[in-house]
Amino acid sequence: MGQDADDRIEAITLDEASVIARNDEIEKEREVALRDLVEDNSFRPLRAAEKGHAGPWRVHLGIVDGMLALGLTDRAGADAGTIGLGLSRLRRVVREYFAICDSYYKALRRASAQEIETVDMARRAIHDRGTRQLCETLDGKVDVDFETARRLFTLICVLHIKA
Repeated sequence: MGQDADDRIEAITLDEASVIARNDEIEKEREVALRDLVEDNSFRPLRAAEKGHAGPWRVHLGIVDGMLALGLTDRAGADAGTIGLGLSRLRRVVREYFAICDSYYKALRRASAQEIETVDMARRAIHDRGTRQLCETLDGKVDVDFETARRLFTLICVLHIKA
């Protein structure tokens, strides 16, 4: 885990070219995830730190050739490299998360409170599973806490949205 107060993300951007369309609910989730991530996170890219770079970090998330790319800039504004992550292990949980979110948003419009709660619990469980898988994918590359990974998973889902 990050040992220093500078082991954090101070700014994060998404490659908007990766995203073709989003509905209002997804846009709201994106905004909340971005805001919450910058407010409170723990993030230490190991290779960049080993090469003498230090945070706080600016991160640019994008999808390049089917891989998640985390472009890093260090506190001095220097390029600290890019972390590439294979997304194949996350694809299924991302699809499941989209499906349950669709059900959740539909339930909000016409279901009972109990039905909404049931769907929301399933949505959170799938999100948690995706977060754990992301943590495994980041292992050895980035020290990150669960809440930071959780918000990153939300943003990765946003990047997967196509029209």
